[in-house]
Amino acid sequence: MFIIIGWVIVSASILSGYVLAGGKLLVLWQPLEVLMICGSGIGAFIVANPPSLLKKIGKGVGAAMKGPKNKKADFVELLSLQYVLFKLAKSKGNLALEQHVENPHESELFAQFPRFAANHHAVEFMCDYLRLLTLGTENAMEIESLMDAELDTHHHEDEQVAGAVQTLGDSFPALGIVAAVLGIIKTMGSIAEPPEVLGKLIAAALVGTFLGILLAYGFVSPLAATVGATLQANGKYLQCIKAGILAHVQGYAPQISIEFARKALLSEVRPTFAEVEEAIESVPSAT
Repeated sequence: MFIIIGWVIVSASILSGYVLAGGKLLVLWQPLEVLMICGSGIGAFIVANPPSLLKKIGKGVGAAMKGPKNKKADFVELLSLQYVLFKLAKSKGNLALEQHVENPHESELFAQFPRFAANHHAVEFMCDYLRLLTLGTENAMEIESLMDAELDTHHHEDEQVAGAVQTLGDSFPALGIVAAVLGIIKTMGSIAEPPEVLGKLIAAALVGTFLGILLAYGFVSPLAATVGATLQANGKYLQCIKAGILAHVQGYAPQISIEFARKALLSEVRPTFAEVEEAIESVPSAT
């Protein structure tokens, strides 16, 4: 929603300023310039990115339009889940987690936390590392190194998505110049025409440069920045899981482990210590 509002403000500011300065909006209506710039930009975009990345780009842009998917309530639930898991492991040993991590979609424990259970990537990430604990892995440094490798891969994939959108934005000014040059070539072919005709042809050519720059800096490049920020914010969900598990492996009590996890969150969605305390007091014990 905020992206659309921003785009409306950009368009309204530029067009209203142009009209107030005495410009005519009809002059800016050059569908062939739009065809050349947008068509060539999309074509180059397809060439530059493999099909697998194009799918991720579509999802990334969709995520940016909606904003970060995890709200404070999602993190309160996640911290509560970690508390229950770590308390179970402390009281009955890490092997007690096996029944839940081997078949998470059939686990009654995970079913009590629907937001987490609906996040397939998070469920897989959590269960993979808890499974290592059930198999006897207790070296926190080794687990952290493995987690970092996986999260680095995840971060790299997110950077590819944001970078691809940014590259598209960077291409538009140059493509606008290409369209403008073609317009000048057309104008030079009509050099014998009267000034009023030449003026229209030159104006049409310059619209190409205008559109290329506007698309780049007013629309696509800001979108790329939002895509990157949104994906980074979404990645904090996994960072929270990582921090909690590592604290548990190092032997901290469940309350302390989830405090480590809480501190890994962005301030705007980080629940307070009191909010987490209230939440964990109301969750049922795991068996």
